[in-house]
Amino acid sequence: MSLAGQLLILQLAIVVVVLLAVGAISLAESAATFDRVEGRRVSALAEQLAAHPLVRTQIDRPAPAEVLAPLLQSTLTQSGVSSVTVAGPAGRILSSTNATIVGTPLPGIVQTRSWSGYVLLDGENELAARVPVLSATPPGHGRHLGTVMIGIAAPTVWQRLAGASSYLAGYLSVASALGLLGSWLLARRIKRQTLGMEPREIAGLAEHREAMLHGIAEGVLALDPQQRITLVNDVARTLLGLPERCVGASLAALGVEGRLHDVLAGAGEARDEIVIHHGRVLVMNRMSIDRLGTVTTLRDRTELAQLERELGAFRSSTELLRAQAHEFANQLHVISGLIQVNRHEEVVGYVRALRKHRDSLDRRLPGLVRDSAVAALLTAKSSLAAERRVQLRLSERTALERLDPLDAADVATVTGNLVDNAIDAAAGRPEAWVEVELRQDASSVEIVVRDSGPGVAPGLAREVFTRGYTTKAAREGERGIGLALTQLVCRRRAGEVTVANTPDGAMFTARMSLSYA
Repeated sequence: MSLAGQLLILQLAIVVVVLLAVGAISLAESAATFDRVEGRRVSALAEQLAAHPLVRTQIDRPAPAEVLAPLLQSTLTQSGVSSVTVAGPAGRILSSTNATIVGTPLPGIVQTRSWSGYVLLDGENELAARVPVLSATPPGHGRHLGTVMIGIAAPTVWQRLAGASSYLAGYLSVASALGLLGSWLLARRIKRQTLGMEPREIAGLAEHREAMLHGIAEGVLALDPQQRITLVNDVARTLLGLPERCVGASLAALGVEGRLHDVLAGAGEARDEIVIHHGRVLVMNRMSIDRLGTVTTLRDRTELAQLERELGAFRSSTELLRAQAHEFANQLHVISGLIQVNRHEEVVGYVRALRKHRDSLDRRLPGLVRDSAVAALLTAKSSLAAERRVQLRLSERTALERLDPLDAADVATVTGNLVDNAIDAAAGRPEAWVEVELRQDASSVEIVVRDSGPGVAPGLAREVFTRGYTTKAAREGERGIGLALTQLVCRRRAGEVTVANTPDGAMFTARMSLSYA
């Protein structure tokens, strides 16, 4: 806010404070005057009505309401009060100018002595006086026959202020003088806070700051302690999908929630937090500033993540070749040893057993998975699983036809990632296994990977795809962006990936649409 604006705000604030103080004093004086004057008047009226012969003689007779109604209405009209009520000795109303309360208990405690104060009668707050009706004839002279209550409605706040408006002009003059003094003091204070700089110099600094913020390649977003945006550059608005006029709006009003909200609005500092937002992989660093809020920088790692995924595929191929080489080397060592000890017949049997084991997978796989890229991936993964003493098996319900090359690449990526995570989870457990099931319909492919691992902790079931965990990371901590990229591939194809625990371990289910569908 400008210096002139701050001075004006202070002047208005002082005037408002003075007016509120004057109003409060006026209201207090008006209330005290009303209670004193009107309290005496309604008490006198109630005493007169309680001493009226008609009230004393008719209050204890049957059906007194018809006899007393004209007298009560006459008292109401002549005195200008709000209500006139007569109750029996038990406190139940016998007659009243308000017919809706006849037969109801009299408000407050029934007493045999006079009383005045505020009561709530039929939803209205009234200043009322109650006087007992006493018998004036023997026998039972002075006997309590009932109670008379007369009330007058309390004036509203506006009615009380109207009576005190004549005093406000003088206070406004005083408030104006105080406002000028406060403006001068405030100008001196702001001058000290801005290190003696003039407004045009402050404006120049702000322009330089804006140029710097919008010139850097990273996104910058600042929040105040109430989680309202105080600063954002164009890069951050683009990465987060924020509207152009978002400064001053809160994260809740902008619809920011989930993992992104947790990182932006968190307490303390955060380093290299990964968030998947609107198909982008964002790396965020948050710094906390005392009493000012937080500042978060954002970097777009989507292309880098794609390169990491491709590099991971090459690394996976290298691991598969190494595993196959290790497997073949072990088998050659066995054959060499049998030949050296002249067990030639056992060599033939061993080779036949290896061929039978290999042919079992080679015969089943082409019939269930007709896409060569996915079939080759599963064949290679079986060797990697065997090296880690994990049985990789194919479900009997698997049925996958030939796919478009782009579809096959994404299906192989998701399948390979889920299988790798499943092998990590199952490895090291007795009789470890991983089962893959691929199902295809006219428009989509569903990939189901089950394992015999420990499963996913219930607290991580929802976070496992948004925070970048793998199944191994669920036990040891956060590791890269793991399954978050798998979810990114599925969502890019209008699909989703979910995880659930089974009696045997974990089950990951990924579904994605096909490009030709």
